[in-house]
Amino acid sequence: MGNEVSSARVLTVSSFLVNFGVQVYGMVSTPNMKDVADANHFAFSPHPMFIAAFFSGQVVLQLAWIRKLFKGDPPNGYQTISGKPPSRGVGQEQSIVQPLNEKQEERAWKAALAYAPVYALGNFCIAGWLFFWLRENFVASQVLVTINTVAQLVAVTALPPLTPSSPLLHRLTHLVAKTFAGIGVLDFIDNGGVALRYLAPPSTLVQALTYTLFPVGAATSSPLFGSILLYDVIAVAVGQMGVAGAGPWPSRLGWTSAVTACVVGFKAIPVVTQYLRR
Repeated sequence: MGNEVSSARVLTVSSFLVNFGVQVYGMVSTPNMKDVADANHFAFSPHPMFIAAFFSGQVVLQLAWIRKLFKGDPPNGYQTISGKPPSRGVGQEQSIVQPLNEKQEERAWKAALAYAPVYALGNFCIAGWLFFWLRENFVASQVLVTINTVAQLVAVTALPPLTPSSPLLHRLTHLVAKTFAGIGVLDFIDNGGVALRYLAPPSTLVQALTYTLFPVGAATSSPLFGSILLYDVIAVAVGQMGVAGAGPWPSRLGWTSAVTACVVGFKAIPVVTQYLRR
């Protein structure tokens, strides 16, 4: 597992630095990301401040996850041999608790190492997306956000589930993967609307699918991922306010946000209860 850990560390750090550097460039260049977004505001364009706020939170989470990858090592990688045997009671207790903890740590490391290449792919895709976005080549940027969104969603479905006793590394992997996948959904519909030059309001069919798929997506996923979908639809709803000719589209997105929030809250009740009983 040593080579896998080293590869994961190199991939995560290098891809993070590339994406972060490109994003900073996109903020200070002329035109910058917001300039292009303001000039190409279509039916699924969110409010730019929601993207900036989410990016800031993502950076913190990703740095915490990467730090965890560097700070620790997989279980059984290094073992300390004690010359003094433990007492019988301590030995019996450790024989039960320690293997359970090691299994959880091992599962957490396997999940993190399996996700690391997908994380790196996502960073490189988003860096490439910005390159084409700034040049208003929205078809090429759509190809990259599609690759990223599909890869992140597949990775999220493959993650072992969280439990109240999951190690911190596993919790951080879930947070990083699900936030990446969730914002990927927003990138996909936003860039797609721009590439198609799709003005608000959308057709009746597209509106119906939007009002349905966000709550259904929240209902069929974890509360964490559902909350990111909720953030997405709120971002689009706010972004569509005041758009000429949008009609009731923004307010209906607001109602969709309310329904999605209820679904997320209902899904979160048993999870919160489980953690409180721990």
